[in-house]
Amino acid sequence: MTQQVEEELTIQQVTEATGVNAYTLRYYERIGLLDGVERASSGHRRYTNQDMAWISMLRRLRSTGMSIRKMQEFANLRRQGEKSLEQRLAFLEQHQQEVLERLHETEAHLAVIDAKIKLHRAQIARKKEVELECFNIGELTAAEHLAMLEDKIARVESQ
Repeated sequence: MTQQVEEELTIQQVTEATGVNAYTLRYYERIGLLDGVERASSGHRRYTNQDMAWISMLRRLRSTGMSIRKMQEFANLRRQGEKSLEQRLAFLEQHQQEVLERLHETEAHLAVIDAKIKLHRAQIARKKEVELECFNIGELTAAEHLAMLEDKIARVESQ
């Protein structure tokens, strides 16, 4: 019977594989997001495949807007093992909801930007700029702003 030895990676290899820089990896270890990173006899950090999977998850949480404090909360729940599975599920579902809300808001803003691009293209094609009414943008929702731009596009294209 042979025992499979888990590959250990250097900090440089982890950096290359995950896109997380060495400073951030050390910081994550210092603030308790990474537990028990093994050390070689030389004192250099050695990361396991499990470490890599966790670092990948941390990167995704951070990239989706989770604060370091919230990541620490999640890491603390993770340390509790099986007894925290339901709490971790609720935690991730809450984060998912927050990400979806930001995504929908971003999609609404992108629709306005797309309409503005379309308006500019229509004006360039007709060599005529349409004057927009003055309004307080803070008073418009993204949907209202989009509707206003679509109306302008229709007017430019009909000329």
